[in-house]
Amino acid sequence: MLTLSEPNSELRIVALQRLAQGGKWRVEAMRSYTRPVLLWFTRGQGRITVAGNTRGYGSHNAIYLPVGTMHGFQMAGPVFGTAIHFPRELSAELPDEPLHLRLRNVHMQASLNALIETMERELAQDLPGRDRALVHHAGLVAVWLERHRDQVEGPQTQRTPPMSEQLAQAFAALVERDFRTGKTIEAYAAELGVTPTHLSRVCRSSAGRPASRILQDRVHYEARKMLADTALPIKDIASALGFRSAAYFTRAFQAQTGATPSAFRKSN
Repeated sequence: MLTLSEPNSELRIVALQRLAQGGKWRVEAMRSYTRPVLLWFTRGQGRITVAGNTRGYGSHNAIYLPVGTMHGFQMAGPVFGTAIHFPRELSAELPDEPLHLRLRNVHMQASLNALIETMERELAQDLPGRDRALVHHAGLVAVWLERHRDQVEGPQTQRTPPMSEQLAQAFAALVERDFRTGKTIEAYAAELGVTPTHLSRVCRSSAGRPASRILQDRVHYEARKMLADTALPIKDIASALGFRSAAYFTRAFQAQTGATPSAFRKSN
């Protein structure tokens, strides 16, 4: 039986507006989570990049992200909704691939809202068996996703993505695996069997930005997170992210964010 004793086992529900506290980079820059996440947008619109492919989202869109899925989203004005961070142990019961469900049916919207509200009530109370109850409630959301994914967007698991989309997804997966190593775009392209020019062309088409920008975005999100959320020395952060020196990291970070690492840390 699943328990919620470890950090990655804690079910968390966070308002989307809170995700952006501390700067838009916390939602816009490429990042991933170590547990499955469901983003439920109830109001507002914008664009979201998931696994190297960008598309629009709007009200009543549910976007599911498996563990380690690189993503980032922009808000075109106020956006409301919820992020559900599932227990990592529930991964096997959730879809293997990202999902983007556009819920136009009010009954589907109401059923998902009801499941989330039930979990929120359970989280707010310190009742006996709360952790066990939360695991089961999270499992019901997993069942909801399984039941509704084909009804909303068709049989996604049977659709073969275009070659360009597959290449963008493969690149995003490699970046998520290797972004800490200092690996160059040329090395990524070689591993994918394409030229750097072709890879960047595909990324521009799929994600609206060249491959180099996607890689830089992922690296510097992690840098900002480490600067803001830890007390690690800057030289150690530089080393952890594959930079050959702290000075080189400082120049690259300032070019990307407009601030030096030390100035960014002080402002956060």
